[in-house]
Amino acid sequence: MTPYYEDDAVAIYHGDCRDVLPEVGSVDVLLTDPPYGVLSENGSAATRRSGGNRDNGRVEWDVAPDGPFIELLLSVAPVLMILGGCHLALPPTVGYLVWDKQIDGLNFGEVEYCWTNQRFAPRVFRYRAVGVDGGKVHPTQKPEALMLWCLSRFADAGVVLDPFMGSGTTLVAAKRLGRKAIGIEREEKYCEIAAKRLAQGALDLFGPAA
Repeated sequence: MTPYYEDDAVAIYHGDCRDVLPEVGSVDVLLTDPPYGVLSENGSAATRRSGGNRDNGRVEWDVAPDGPFIELLLSVAPVLMILGGCHLALPPTVGYLVWDKQIDGLNFGEVEYCWTNQRFAPRVFRYRAVGVDGGKVHPTQKPEALMLWCLSRFADAGVVLDPFMGSGTTLVAAKRLGRKAIGIEREEKYCEIAAKRLAQGALDLFGPAA
């Protein structure tokens, strides 16, 4: 399969990860933020990912939170980190990474849980989520600092995979840490955004993230 973008450290594939993942070679760690459907009355769920279908106040996603797709995700790497994992049908774990968004009182979840398949006492990353990353370029963007923190916990993980790449923040963080990375994204506009970010000669630590 021909990459949409490729350099010495990173490869981006444009397509549905369910089709592309079987073609991806060996990787060491998966770090991703997959789509999930939750009640949308408060408005936040409607922005989780484009492509959801509204039905009686609920957003339904064509990527199911359980079944064969989850089994595929769980098989791709020895180290797994899945943001929003508490919304998916994943095995029990004690190894949660918790992002404290420091947005007390705002109409969003004040923390986000990153499920891992590793055993360690839960750890917390405190980083304000509002107004710090230069404006959104993706509806569910994550700060680059968060992805750097997650990846830094597994220093021996050389090849990083994000099958829901968005605008490429996981890949940018991996490249900054001197690792190789593979990203998969279904929407071409985000492939283009990620490719432009990764092609920059100097990566801005606190630039737009997703």
